[in-house]
Amino acid sequence: MPEGTTKGQAKEELRAIEEMVAKGIFLPRVEVPLFSKVARDWIEYKRPKLRETTWEVYEGHVRNHFRDLDSLRINRVTVATIEKFITARQVEGMNLGTLRKILVTLGQILNYAVRHKYLDHNPLREAERPRGQAQLQDDNEACQDLRILTPAQINAFLAQLDEPKYRTLLMLAVFSGARQGELLGSGGVI
Repeated sequence: MPEGTTKGQAKEELRAIEEMVAKGIFLPRVEVPLFSKVARDWIEYKRPKLRETTWEVYEGHVRNHFRDLDSLRINRVTVATIEKFITARQVEGMNLGTLRKILVTLGQILNYAVRHKYLDHNPLREAERPRGQAQLQDDNEACQDLRILTPAQINAFLAQLDEPKYRTLLMLAVFSGARQGELLGSGGVI
């Protein structure tokens, strides 16, 4: 304990250590890795299990978005830490969709830390997630340019397609609402 620690603080620290020992997650302070190390270990663990493009997205998140957390010991990442992280990204004006994807990556890193006994639970699960209310106005403005085809227009469009494979692909797109990547698979080309 640091010099000047009170007896009450020492007892509180002892109680916390005893609780961690009981849960099987106690590590001496010098052995608790930094968030940055756990994130690097996680991304390398995931590499053989993911498509290259997915891994590159996760690796980009780890490299570019967790600077606020990198220098913290992993067991010091709390609900409050995560909520401050989320708020800081929102204040910076980060796109809500991007923030949610980054939080998925963060959640997986923290789950990895739980599996490796650096944490007893994932604090992201308890953190308040960003909401989309502030984004609705921007979404509505973007939708003003969106034009929905009528059934007659869809039929006229599909009737113009001579090639059966394109007709099938575009029918699937129109009637399922699937995104391009879902329609084409992993970047496949027709």
